[in-house]
Amino acid sequence: MASKKISANMGLGITVLVFLAAYFTPFNSPRFGRAIQEAFLMLGEYAQQHVLLCLVPAMFIAGAITVFLNQQAVIRYLGPKAPKPVAYGVAAVSGAILAVCSCTVLPLFKGIYKKGAGLGPAVAFLYSGPAINILAIVLSYKIFGWKMGAARMIGAVLFAVIIGIVMQLIFRKEDENRLADERMFKYSRGDEGLSLSRMIVYIGSMVGILIFINWANSHGGSAAWDVIYNTKYWITGAFALVLLYALIRWFKKDELGLWMRETRDFSLQIMPYLFFGVLVAGFLLGRPGHDALIPTSWVGSLLGGNSLLSNFGAAISGAFMYFATLTEVPIVQGLLGAGMGNGPALALLLAGPSLSLPSILVINGELGFKKTATYVLLVIILSTFAGWIYGTIS
Repeated sequence: MASKKISANMGLGITVLVFLAAYFTPFNSPRFGRAIQEAFLMLGEYAQQHVLLCLVPAMFIAGAITVFLNQQAVIRYLGPKAPKPVAYGVAAVSGAILAVCSCTVLPLFKGIYKKGAGLGPAVAFLYSGPAINILAIVLSYKIFGWKMGAARMIGAVLFAVIIGIVMQLIFRKEDENRLADERMFKYSRGDEGLSLSRMIVYIGSMVGILIFINWANSHGGSAAWDVIYNTKYWITGAFALVLLYALIRWFKKDELGLWMRETRDFSLQIMPYLFFGVLVAGFLLGRPGHDALIPTSWVGSLLGGNSLLSNFGAAISGAFMYFATLTEVPIVQGLLGAGMGNGPALALLLAGPSLSLPSILVINGELGFKKTATYVLLVIILSTFAGWIYGTIS
């Protein structure tokens, strides 16, 4: 009887909420209609530009990490008891090499975290992948000057390490309990002796596909970079042939089936949160250069000067906006032209690429509310003070 009563009350509550939403939602408002349109347009762009070429390869890499990578090696180099210079150096460097957006890095983070990486190094990897994007740093130097470029590069590297260490210290006991759980140690071909050289070729070929198929045009920012851009499909094809050779020669059918199942599980765990987050972000803020529910002019007007409040506002805005790889540079350039201060610009550059509403939802699903809230707050606070200090001295 009690369960029926609870169920009836929940049903009544949902009905009331739906009625109130239908009654008070301003469906006839042009701004509201535009916000709904922006939500689905942003989701469409995300699906067309990021899912097939970014997320799908990342899912396969994450599945391969979970099934085939030697767990003891992950714990040795990225575990909580690994030497800190090694653990955080490996996490920051490997994240920087990938140069992916805040959503594409998620399955890779989830893969190494499930495989036994300590919370601190895993979070350092999670931050560094989107934040320490080599081309974005180069473009920052070119467009904003060497001071802003250097501040972004140094800040991103330091933040990856600091955030990781603080997270590890705060949640040390929980992380040790997680790694002591025997259920983490499931079947892994890597634990049976897949050679290191073959593992490097196998996973390296997929990483190569992910990097080069998404290689962006620098638009004259770097001649060498554009040479690679013009031949990126040939390079990607070469990596694909290497991967095909590895799959045919080195793996059994049941192992490949296990890899496919793990990749499928990653997709089911991550994609719904991402799509919902992209819809909400599009509804509130719209695509770059397009207004939705919150006008971009409001954002620009609130971020002038160099007060702690304006830097905090920039960090908050960056944390919840979605930036595809490299798009933060022209967005910040436009905001600077609209009156944004140099300090808030740096705060947005440090917080924006590493976080977004879609990525926060996925991280929450993996780490839980406390760890996710701590991570988001650390990024926002550090970005705020870094922007304020830079704006004061620049």
